[in-house]
Amino acid sequence: MENDCKLSVAIRESLDEYFTHLDGQPPHAIYDMVLGCIEKPMVEYVLTKVGGNQSKAADMLGINRNTLRKKMAQYGLE
Repeated sequence: MENDCKLSVAIRESLDEYFTHLDGQPPHAIYDMVLGCIEKPMVEYVLTKVGGNQSKAADMLGINRNTLRKKMAQYGLE
């Protein structure tokens, strides 16, 4: 764990907290929960960085523009 980036450490700590607070409930949809927590702020940040230019943002993120638009709609970032 010594070579982990700060984001990896934060995710592990958040998951530890999540499992601690389940209160006997079974874990559910962890993958979607983690992606949602990371993806929205990442897309917002990159869009801001490029002044809202979707083509540049998609390029920076390594996804195509249609995928970016889908994610923007999913997270209410229109």
